Amino acid sequence: MNTFMRLPRRLTIAIAIASVLGGCAVGPVYERPAVPVPAQFKEAPGWVPASPADGSERGEWWAVFDDPVLNELQTAVNVSNQNIALAAAAYDQARAIVREQRSALFPSVVLDGGAARSARSATGTTVAAGVRTSNNYQVSIGGSWEPDVWGRLRTAVNNASASAQASAADLASARLAAQGELAANYFALRLTDLQAGLLRDSIAGYQRVLQITRNRYEAGIAPKTDVLQAETQLANAQADEAGLARQRAQLEHAIAVLMGKLPAEFALAPTPWKNFVPEVPAIVPSTLLQRRPDIAAAERRVAAANEDIGIARSGYFPSLGLNASYGSAAGTVANLFNASSTLWSLGLSAAQAIFDAGATGARVDSARAAHVQATARYRQTVLTAFQDVEDQLSASQVLARQVALRQQASRAADEAEAQMLNRYRAGQVGYTEVVNAQVTALNARRALAQAQADRQTAAVALIQALGGGWGAAQL
Repeated sequence: MNTFMRLPRRLTIAIAIASVLGGCAVGPVYERPAVPVPAQFKEAPGWVPASPADGSERGEWWAVFDDPVLNELQTAVNVSNQNIALAAAAYDQARAIVREQRSALFPSVVLDGGAARSARSATGTTVAAGVRTSNNYQVSIGGSWEPDVWGRLRTAVNNASASAQASAADLASARLAAQGELAANYFALRLTDLQAGLLRDSIAGYQRVLQITRNRYEAGIAPKTDVLQAETQLANAQADEAGLARQRAQLEHAIAVLMGKLPAEFALAPTPWKNFVPEVPAIVPSTLLQRRPDIAAAERRVAAANEDIGIARSGYFPSLGLNASYGSAAGTVANLFNASSTLWSLGLSAAQAIFDAGATGARVDSARAAHVQATARYRQTVLTAFQDVEDQLSASQVLARQVALRQQASRAADEAEAQMLNRYRAGQVGYTEVVNAQVTALNARRALAQAQADRQTAAVALIQALGGGWGAAQL
């Protein structure tokens, strides 16, 4: 028993020495790559904080559109979208890898036991009478530990942690992309409903005008060509309505898939369109780096690549290991735990590659090159993010001006259509002028609806470009 009591002290000394050496680290100190950040957005004039100022800071950013149907659809996307499920599974896998790497920092302990029965012939023959048998019982507990002398294991943990954070940001990106795509498809579907309504109103008007034209033709006042023109215009409008039905069906199918449903299991009833465009609060350009999950993912992969350099460098240093075991062996179970049967061992091992033909150096160079690539991808992601915001700011401002002009054009076209129809009834103009006025009026109405819907889509895209309601603190 005295020998066994000395074992922990020896093991403690070895562990203490390894811990002192563990202060050495092979990995380079990580620094976030520098990126150019403008003082303000180029397209920001007129972009001011909205009221309330936290309109796009909430997690459910789509709620600012005040559409209960959209809110319900977005809830289903968060639960059932398969791209989100894929990203979530990748994140869970990355977290499991972190736990696996962290376990290498601790000793592994194994409990071992066995029993054996052997026989030996006293005369060197197999005669049963001359066979002697014996039993052997063993039980032991052993442990092994690789001290993290050069920081390789800690570097591997840091690498896995950075990769897991990148996966978390990828999950946020996938969720934001699915949410934005659904919102854009939803507003596009509502636009088709609005345009279908405009076409139905125009078709009803064309049918009335066709009847007027037929009456005038039967009375000998109008030529046959007027009737043919009216019929052509009516048929074209009906064909356009059928095309909108096809477009609506495709958008409905896309929304179903985004929600993780079969298209056959989903239907979205037409509802009055809300012509509402929320104000998206202004931000300082530097905060964009903390709001975009794709930027965070790219930066975390730079950090992971930086740790890969340290892992590769550890190949220049020897690997150390501590092994210890304690157990006993006896011919009977009763004697198995007697002090006289005790066996113990304590060992220290070291291994160092003497010659590897430059393989370690090649791995270090490869890790450094991968770090340069990750840095370039990060900087390109930042540049693309600023481009996205500038594009959507410009689009929002231009579309706001376009809507005002489209409204003016639509009012004028409606008035011209009414006047031209009255003049035709009075016999002052030919039917060609009526057709032209009607086509112009319908196109003006549809262009106005398109511009209004484009403003909503641009607002969605701007919120996406700003990172939705996400923040880097969530990592």
